Amino acid sequence: MVNITEKTNTLRIAIAQAIVKVSKQETIDAINNRTVPKGDVFEMSKAAGLLGVKKTPDLLPDCHPLPIEFTAVCYRIEDLSIYVEMEVHTIYKTGVEVEAMHGVSVIALNMYDMLKPIDKGIEISTIKLLEKKGGKSDFKDKFLDRKDLKAAVIVCSDTISAGQKEDKAGKAIIEKLEKSQVVIGAYDIIPDDKEIIQAKLNDYHAQGYNLIIYTGGTGLSVRDVTPESIEPLLDRRIPGIEEAIRSYGQNRMPYAMLSRSVVGVKGGTLVMALPGSTKGAKESMDAVFPQVLHVFGILKGEQH
Repeated sequence: MVNITEKTNTLRIAIAQAIVKVSKQETIDAINNRTVPKGDVFEMSKAAGLLGVKKTPDLLPDCHPLPIEFTAVCYRIEDLSIYVEMEVHTIYKTGVEVEAMHGVSVIALNMYDMLKPIDKGIEISTIKLLEKKGGKSDFKDKFLDRKDLKAAVIVCSDTISAGQKEDKAGKAIIEKLEKSQVVIGAYDIIPDDKEIIQAKLNDYHAQGYNLIIYTGGTGLSVRDVTPESIEPLLDRRIPGIEEAIRSYGQNRMPYAMLSRSVVGVKGGTLVMALPGSTKGAKESMDAVFPQVLHVFGILKGEQH
């Protein structure tokens, strides 16, 4: 199966449709009057569809098992055609399009099975997805030109700045920014020193940088001073982003609770202090990018 461990849970909705065509009005009348020998066609087919949704990953090998939070089935009759729609909800990392389509397929097949004794000319057609919500495309900020965003990545480490170790965390952050179509304007490696950290922030803010990301210096050691250096310079913190980063990391590694990520704004600049480990930096970026870029629309007063 496709690896979805990097994704975050969102509300996912899918609506699918199938059309069952009968060959005579008598079949429609029997359905409406509940005189079909095998029973109530709509109710029994609905039950079959619910089972179909739940059994989707058992039958389709590449489908992830996921929690089904809600299902709804509706029928509409037009002439000799019965339109079946199924809506499926989940709060998970991947969508429920296939589950919804599988559900309406099973409903249509069950209707066929129940109606075949009284109608030999039944057809099933047009099984398709009508709508889906909650995926990556729904949270893409369509009003934001990311090419106008310029970021600075600053690695805070005494050992890396001294040439004793190679930087990997900063490069992981840059890779994620590039995937999010953010221009990298600066990449610095500095000691974990309060004055230097603050000077870099003030300098890049004055130059009009939209995004400044620090990595390193967020641990519990007395040498780790990045959060204390950055916080006094912020106009306000954004605790929701900090919690999203911490929660994402905590679900993957219990020691993430010891991290001291700090996120806030200085004017129109978003400032982030992330862990210095490569894995910690990468997971922090995965937790909030690219959706965190929506903050720039808000900072510009573009409420959407």
